[in-house]
Amino acid sequence: MTNAAFTLGIEEEYLLVDRDSGELREAPEGLMDACAAELEGQVSPEFLQCQIEIGTRVCSDITAARADLKRLRSTVARCAAQHGLAPIAVSCHPFADWKDQHHTDKDRYNRLAQDLGGVIRRMLICGMHVHIGLPDDETRIDLMGQLSYFLPHMLALSASSPFWQGEDTGLASYRLTVFDNLPRTGLPPQFNSFAEFDRSTQTLIDLGLIEDTTKIWWDLRPSHRFPTLETRICDVSPRMEDALSLAALAQCLARFFFRLREKNQRWRVYDRFLINENRWRAARYGTHEGLIDFGARAIIPLPQAVEEIRDLIAEDAAALGCEAEIARLSRMAETGTSADRQRTVYTAARDEGRDHAEAMRGVVQHLIEEYHLDL
Repeated sequence: MTNAAFTLGIEEEYLLVDRDSGELREAPEGLMDACAAELEGQVSPEFLQCQIEIGTRVCSDITAARADLKRLRSTVARCAAQHGLAPIAVSCHPFADWKDQHHTDKDRYNRLAQDLGGVIRRMLICGMHVHIGLPDDETRIDLMGQLSYFLPHMLALSASSPFWQGEDTGLASYRLTVFDNLPRTGLPPQFNSFAEFDRSTQTLIDLGLIEDTTKIWWDLRPSHRFPTLETRICDVSPRMEDALSLAALAQCLARFFFRLREKNQRWRVYDRFLINENRWRAARYGTHEGLIDFGARAIIPLPQAVEEIRDLIAEDAAALGCEAEIARLSRMAETGTSADRQRTVYTAARDEGRDHAEAMRGVVQHLIEEYHLDL
């Protein structure tokens, strides 16, 4: 087993806001052109015109991923500032109305708008996807079933979408409740082989319902374009270092399960019904209230769960050179998520006598500051 099998690629989606008012703004053509000129195919428009997407190169380790992600985030911020705009790395804008947004005029997005009707119009959400390089189709399918167990843990740590259209939803990640309205979302089904996965997905392709597996939006999937397993469960992280820790977690878990496979062992695969309960708890509570340990048949605090995960993947973190990033996960579990910080900013503003609209704008300013925190 070599570390080369566990390369990293990170994709993030950002929202563009007016630097002063915090309101959403559509990306001007000059901004996209400037970003494209500097980032050479690593930046693109997203479904909505107020969104922008970046993707790192294939990175050998987390150090390379940090350097590339920092370059991408910094370039987008600098180009946006020339237009009086700023990017925020958050999964839902705190107060924007989805009905006021327009989708990007590209063939792919026009087809989505036609195929999915009113459901797709509500997709004012952003996420982070992490690609882990794995050697073959069968390995990706085998690891997909096992890694699904830890998707709720990743969601809980990443939660950054407590507000929707100016209201506190009571959830840490409201993004998933919006995204789950699309077809072919949620936890991946359990497949016993790549051939079984291929037969199932090819049925929809043969019927003309989807062009390819890029239209399958599970929380975890084999990538259509790359030899990777792609985690899609996470909210996008305002802080770059949090995003890198979550990417390192996905990388280490993949290596851990690969080690088990080499020893003819595997993690127990639990029914999607049970994992979905943890998925809901993660979306609802974030790092609070705990997740179910199905082996222990008990709800355990997330900090405890994170420590247990760190013990499992300690060898992998050392081999992959990401021990510091994995250690950061414990602080994230203890101190709370972006959702918690956004609520703290809002409550503090209200306590200071600011009205609701002013407090919401304060949350966006906080998100702008967090985006720039590690740059």
